[in-house]
Amino acid sequence: MSDKTLKILIDKLQKEKDLLDAEFHTLIEGLRVDMDKDLSIKPTRNVGYLFSKARGARDAVYGNFVYLRGLIEFTNICKNNCLYCGIRAGNEKAERYRLSKDEILSCVDNGYSLGFRTFVLQGGEDMFFSDDMICDIVSDIKRKHPDCAVTLSIGEKERESYEAYFKAGTDRYLLRHESANEKHYGMLHPKEMSIEHRKKCLFDLKDIGYQVGAGIMVGSPYQTLDNIIEDLRFMKELKPQMVGIGPFIAHKDTPFCDKESGTLEDALILLAIIRLMLPDVLLPATTALGTIHPLGREYGLLAGANVIMPNLSPGNVRKKYLLYDGKICTGDEAAECVECTKRRIESAGCKVDMGRGDFKRLTFQESL
Repeated sequence: MSDKTLKILIDKLQKEKDLLDAEFHTLIEGLRVDMDKDLSIKPTRNVGYLFSKARGARDAVYGNFVYLRGLIEFTNICKNNCLYCGIRAGNEKAERYRLSKDEILSCVDNGYSLGFRTFVLQGGEDMFFSDDMICDIVSDIKRKHPDCAVTLSIGEKERESYEAYFKAGTDRYLLRHESANEKHYGMLHPKEMSIEHRKKCLFDLKDIGYQVGAGIMVGSPYQTLDNIIEDLRFMKELKPQMVGIGPFIAHKDTPFCDKESGTLEDALILLAIIRLMLPDVLLPATTALGTIHPLGREYGLLAGANVIMPNLSPGNVRKKYLLYDGKICTGDEAAECVECTKRRIESAGCKVDMGRGDFKRLTFQESL
């Protein structure tokens, strides 16, 4: 594929925020070849051109600021049996834990003293935490720290639950859709879960008023390029305020233990494409990127990402929240993790912003 053709498609994507399916195939497959040849991302290569356009789209909305979110992984107990996940219900080798309300609030207080103004409470679908308990935790955080944003990432719920969390003060909700394709979704999840219900959850969250995050694992088992294109189309339809993607990484104690992991290269290409399609989206450089490559998060920032989530969980539980093997930063103290993250962000030519970092919606004219 010629450099000229790929650059024409990149320019078209930036201008029109969309491509035909055949054009997506040509673009992604052509960029994969370039990435295989050279991961140093030289400016003269097509991937360098793509990443430069993606950074330009990001900077036009948010500047070159990277928002830090304080991540608190408060329970690794989950009722679900997703085939890829290390904390799946069927993993008898997982060492289970759940944090108390006081422990969660202590993590928040520690993070606040370090400068965080957004906190992400993430956990498995742990039925111990009732709606009233979640609302009580969120309302106490907002009462103590009214200048902060609270994000929940606790899976599929019914609309009434989401409404209660929102009323209690929750600002954002992260729920990766994992695959917009019904058949592929079914290959990753137990039969009692459906993409239909997950999509309903996402649209309910948007309708209620949350800033909503969707996303996928790149290179998940049985995923095809057509599946990825369908995911891009779904993201464009949903118009989420956040998109979380990262490479699939196998966990040794799951049915997918012997499946090949996704690649950094594919994840970076999709990060940049999503940035051009949704220029105002909040786009994390995920922990999985840093796990699959020592400079993965820095590369993510070069590809247009603008969020990183350092871990504020207590040190004694971090190694227990393993969705995949080899997860980084499981032994760091919170302050140590923050300082390391700041240095990495600055090394990628970006600036650190520890404020709320709210989503900014572009008008039609601004997006041109």
